[in-house]
Amino acid sequence: MIVGVLVFGIKLLAYFISNSVALLSDALESIVNIAASGLMLFAVYVSEKPADENHDYGHQKIEEISRMLEGLFIVAAALLIVYAASKRLFEPANLFHVNLAIGVSILATGINAALSYFLGHMAMKSGSAALEGDSKHLLSDVLSSFGVWIGLFVSQLTGWSVLDPLLAFLVAVIIARIGIALMVKSSQSLMEQSCDEEERRIGEVFLRHKSRFVDFHDMKTRRNGNQVLAELHLVVDSHMSIKDAHDFTDHLEEDIEKELPGTKITIHIESK
Repeated sequence: MIVGVLVFGIKLLAYFISNSVALLSDALESIVNIAASGLMLFAVYVSEKPADENHDYGHQKIEEISRMLEGLFIVAAALLIVYAASKRLFEPANLFHVNLAIGVSILATGINAALSYFLGHMAMKSGSAALEGDSKHLLSDVLSSFGVWIGLFVSQLTGWSVLDPLLAFLVAVIIARIGIALMVKSSQSLMEQSCDEEERRIGEVFLRHKSRFVDFHDMKTRRNGNQVLAELHLVVDSHMSIKDAHDFTDHLEEDIEKELPGTKITIHIESK
């Protein structure tokens, strides 16, 4: 959030220097970045709370809600850009000190790029959907800034001031696509879409112990923040004692935890 405020101030300075609506659109997105970072911080704080009476599986779903809202914020930023650019499209304005403004913008974007990389790395390490959302949000800011620089450079060479608002429209489309992709990804998780890759790897773990059971079926999986919750039915020989079956399932659960950290599996025993 502190970096977001700093970057917004730098980008706003670039707009005042140049009078470019494309740079203004870049600065407007930074306001959304600040709000999104605050949301991410709150989501991560809540998700770390342990399970309680009302939340048997913990609070990690809030990270998916955070990621979806990040997507909405990105789309809102795109709409703000379209609004700002549409007014300038019919009333072109002269641009000033464009090279200096681009230099200032490059400084702000470099800071954002470093922060986006850091948050993305931490998201992969922790499996946090909220961190991933904020990382993608900052990445959209970096991509839009690159587009702004190219457009302003071409506008300088050609003298076509209309390129400034047209470029802002292009930036809006690019970042809106990122926002929509985040929303789709979060909606799939909130709808508890099956975890195909995890199901495949759980099946591989079970097949390594094939000699000790008859069959397994009805595997179900869903994602809960950085956890995967799974369940299945395991068919064992009717001569296996309850204790042996219990010890065997404990062993399977330990193997799955080693193979897929963060995966919690419930095994229902059946006999045949």
